[in-house]
Amino acid sequence: MRPRSFPAAARAALAATALTVLSALVTPAVLLPAGPALADDGAAARPAAGASPSASSAASARAFTIEDPRIKESSGLAASRTHPGVYWTHNDSGDGAYVYAVDGRTGRTVATVTLAGVEPRDVEAISIGPDGDIYLGDIGDNFGGRWPEVWIYRFPEPKTLEDTTLTPTRYTVRYDDGPRDAESLMVHPKTGRVYIVSKKRSGKGALYEAPERLSASGVNVFRRTADIDLWATDGAFSPDGTRLVVRGYFDAREYRWQDGRPQEIGRPDVPLQRQGESVTFTADGRTLMYGSEGKGSTVQPVALDGDLLPDSAPKRPDDAKNGDGAADRRSGGNSGADNRNLLVGAGALAVVAGLAVGLRRLLRRR
Repeated sequence: MRPRSFPAAARAALAATALTVLSALVTPAVLLPAGPALADDGAAARPAAGASPSASSAASARAFTIEDPRIKESSGLAASRTHPGVYWTHNDSGDGAYVYAVDGRTGRTVATVTLAGVEPRDVEAISIGPDGDIYLGDIGDNFGGRWPEVWIYRFPEPKTLEDTTLTPTRYTVRYDDGPRDAESLMVHPKTGRVYIVSKKRSGKGALYEAPERLSASGVNVFRRTADIDLWATDGAFSPDGTRLVVRGYFDAREYRWQDGRPQEIGRPDVPLQRQGESVTFTADGRTLMYGSEGKGSTVQPVALDGDLLPDSAPKRPDDAKNGDGAADRRSGGNSGADNRNLLVGAGALAVVAGLAVGLRRLLRRR
């Protein structure tokens, strides 16, 4: 029997409502106000007395929205070493050989670097080494192992924020256990050694270590050194090199970095974002900045405390109090915020899927 016709006006109204709800679920980060980072007690984070200007700036890190319409798939994030408050980012595949400097105070692009002689395939990560060079990871492989080699591009961070064209050094990368997908590239801020975390939907990802010095003339074989139990979308070392954070779409792991190996110590909070793709530490190491893909995406700060703070991070009087909270976020502990993010994320995806199916059926009715 032919289904009874649904009034056109009602169909239109229901469709509009469904699309509004769907948009709100998919882009919650954009709706958040850009305000100061909050401490655990809900108060705005305050710089420690006597802190240096750079530390004070980082301690009061604020959320910001990337305003540049060219940046539609921000897939990596690195805090500038030369220009306080500026973050380097780039698009995923399909944009071209461009790296953007974004002012964290305004969200506006203040410089664009064009890489000459580069045809990127799937750029996923960015990091800055101890020499001030920027490393760009063309390491994505959505086919899960189709490409036997991936690349890293290296160039000096510009001293002046202006549009420029540079010719980077290119390094060819292979893994000792075969091709794989990856979205996380980190350069240790003290040793300059390069690391990659693979991305795996099922089972464990892994940490891969580069040779002590990269070679531009040969193939650099990255060796698997540790398991990373996360569907990793980015990673970053703290400025002093004592902490490593690896994020996924809905959660993150933090590790103490000791003798070149990670030791998991906790799970920092992760904001619910449209498509959480990037993370970096602020210059003082007290705050994580989380980025997301999507046009007009928001970069959001999350303050650290307790063991999650890097060893050299400026201490505040309330750190001892907050330390108990950080300890609760260890593996198997807290994870109030972790579970909440996972549940909300899963629920949002389920509702989005249900709305999509229902809307499709509704609009097919005649």
